[in-house]
Amino acid sequence: MKKRLKKFRKSKKTDSSSSKDLVTTSNLPKVTNDTVAEHREEVLSSARKYIYPLKQSKHKIVVFTVSIVLVTLVIFFTYCTVALYKLQSTSAFLYKATQVVPFPIARQGSRFIAYENYLFEVRRYKHFQENQQDIDFETEFGSSQLDEYKRRAMAKVINDAYIKQLAKENDISVSDQEVEDQITLLRSQEKLGSSEDVLEDVLREYFGWSRDDFKRYTRSNLLEQKVLATLDVDATGRADAALASLQNGMEFSEVATNFSDNAATKANGGEFGFTIDKTNSDLPPQAIDAIFKLQPGETSGIVNTGNALEIFKVLEASDGKIKAAHIAINFKDINEFLNDEKAEIPTRTYVTLPETQPLDDDTQVAPTQ
Repeated sequence: MKKRLKKFRKSKKTDSSSSKDLVTTSNLPKVTNDTVAEHREEVLSSARKYIYPLKQSKHKIVVFTVSIVLVTLVIFFTYCTVALYKLQSTSAFLYKATQVVPFPIARQGSRFIAYENYLFEVRRYKHFQENQQDIDFETEFGSSQLDEYKRRAMAKVINDAYIKQLAKENDISVSDQEVEDQITLLRSQEKLGSSEDVLEDVLREYFGWSRDDFKRYTRSNLLEQKVLATLDVDATGRADAALASLQNGMEFSEVATNFSDNAATKANGGEFGFTIDKTNSDLPPQAIDAIFKLQPGETSGIVNTGNALEIFKVLEASDGKIKAAHIAINFKDINEFLNDEKAEIPTRTYVTLPETQPLDDDTQVAPTQ
């Protein structure tokens, strides 16, 4: 009897669940070809309520990120502006900032002069004086020295801007090869080390420069030399006349006496009062290079040594040492050619530098060119 009751209850439960399943299934909407689009829209609509909050979160993230970036930029530009133009800081961070953002330090007509050019000059001087001369720029003496060099650096970058404009007007340029040739020349004379590794060590230790910095400095110097040689037609004319006199048979000593601007040597027929070797630091690299290409008795052509046009003659040579003579036609000061440009297109600077006492000449720190 009990067994029959259990079976009856089981069958009743099964029938009940089956009937529920039937009811549930019967309540489901029927999807046909005609209603599939409508059904899909219903399903998607019910899902959108979960997607919308995600969209809102994404929007908030974008707004927040943009706000952070804008605030950071405002802080960055505010700090740089105050530090550069009010405090006149020369820190490494600001130097890097001016390499990325072209903050101007002056304006010439419609052209701006980059603050980075000015810091390039000042930081070279600071590095040398701090590391090689042990000057403390926190002292009164060191601070006055730095202030004066800042004035020199400002004058140089302003002049460089005028020189670049004159070079453009006269179609003058300096090629990469000319820069590399000048560096090779310096290395061959061991003025900055005989190997690439030594060169880089010297540049880093003495000036805080990379090789690219030195190439930049060399290019600027070579451009000034070429512009000066082009504009100073008087010096060019006199050098041509001196060379023509030699080619016409006049004695070298006589031509030196008649044409040379070097008061120390012209009275002695242009002869240097010392023997010369390849590492001699008393003569420009271009002079050393020209002299060591000559045999005794030979005369060079006209050589641009930076500050003058020169002609060389080798008198004697022995054991890597040479006795030589020269005729030097000095260039005019570059400012004589820049003054007209300065009058026509004046420069307006964006920083005010303090009045200072002039520095000694040997405080102009730069690699020999």
